[in-house]
Amino acid sequence: MEQCSGVFDPEELSVLGSLYDSAVAALPPSMRNPENRTAIAKLILERTAAGEAQLACLTNFLITISPQG
Repeated sequence: MEQCSGVFDPEELSVLGSLYDSAVAALPPSMRNPENRTAIAKLILERTAAGEAQLACLTNFLITISPQG
């Protein structure tokens, strides 16, 4: 994913949204609170800004811990 001036295109936003949804779904229901949701969103955006490699590692981790994974 390339980032241009801090703006993501719709396809990238869709991928990031899916990643966020998967991360939240991987949490036990008792941990799906606003604070944890915000922390997950920040983590995804930080890793995205840091580069594709870190985002790929985060994605693989979330797939591993996901109940559907």
